[in-house]
Amino acid sequence: MFTAAWTAAPQPPSEGFTPNWSREGFWRRSLRQVARLSAGGGRVRVRLSHAYGTSPVRVAAASVGRTAVGAAVRPQSLTRLTFGGLGAAEIPPHGELVSDDVRLAVAAGDSVTVTLHFDATTGPATFHAQAFTTSYRGEGDLSADTGGAGFDAATQSWYFLSAVEVDAGRTDAVALFGDSITDGFGSTPGANRRWSDALAERTGRPVLNAGIGGNLLLNDSAWYGEKGVHRLRRDVLDQPGVDTLVVLLGLNDIGFSETDEQPTYQPAPVVEAAELIVGHRELIRQGRAAGLRVIGCTLLPFGGSDHWGEHAAKVSHELNEWIRCSGEYDAVVDLNRALADPVDPDRLRPSYDFGDHLHPNDAGYEVMAQALSMAL
Repeated sequence: MFTAAWTAAPQPPSEGFTPNWSREGFWRRSLRQVARLSAGGGRVRVRLSHAYGTSPVRVAAASVGRTAVGAAVRPQSLTRLTFGGLGAAEIPPHGELVSDDVRLAVAAGDSVTVTLHFDATTGPATFHAQAFTTSYRGEGDLSADTGGAGFDAATQSWYFLSAVEVDAGRTDAVALFGDSITDGFGSTPGANRRWSDALAERTGRPVLNAGIGGNLLLNDSAWYGEKGVHRLRRDVLDQPGVDTLVVLLGLNDIGFSETDEQPTYQPAPVVEAAELIVGHRELIRQGRAAGLRVIGCTLLPFGGSDHWGEHAAKVSHELNEWIRCSGEYDAVVDLNRALADPVDPDRLRPSYDFGDHLHPNDAGYEVMAQALSMAL
């Protein structure tokens, strides 16, 4: 039985997040991407998403191997991927493609490198904008290349790759569902210091990161993807092996109405706590209907950030009090109190603050993982 060991929530192609290849897509090029696994096994398969594409994408060749350094792959581990026994396949529009499983021994904490070669124009690419891990691009078919020298361009996004699954036979995976804080903004790029990484190391359980930077609970965004109540099934409930859903979402619904910078292509509506509670209840309903334990997290302090204001303070306090006291979640992790500045509880403790008074740093993410591991 296969278990999801790594995931990246798909987003629509956009023009931000430089350098960004999502709008131009790929043609006669190879794309090499690295994913750090939170579970091990003897066989591996990959899942490719074309959720926001309108025409088929042809994958002319693909491979997977254990990561060496940079774009290099450990030579003895590189393995050709097939799809229904064939070396090439198409990802259908608005759909996905799952590879055949291949023999590749991996352990929790290992990184694997997935290479995709496109010999025809892909068009705009479904992607995950903020990977905080380097991906590589090179000319021609480099799917069998192990040295990595042919990859002459780099970015920090993932394209088409949405999951890596292993034959772990585990059903205890934890899915973290949220926005840029879950995505890992503020953590050290390339160091795997998100709270999902820290949680996997602390608990030994598979941990899936279903965060999208800027994502909202109640409203779609041209940059930040579908609203949480709509994307939950695709990004969490349909992943194999998940038994626990952890919700940390709603801060952008509150904060985008306070900031002058709203790269959402539409004004952010002013929300009240009652509306957000309805959204949280919908996530709880969907999670329980899928047989999952559902854990709620209070919003982190964000006083002093560009998301803060008088209305934001009122709504965040009301929502956090409901999460703490309503009894509607199966368990609650009070991240707000765990990361608050003792001098000013509306602000992040300075030693946990990335610097924008909104996102934690590596130390803050470690504290978040510690608090959640106790609830697990």
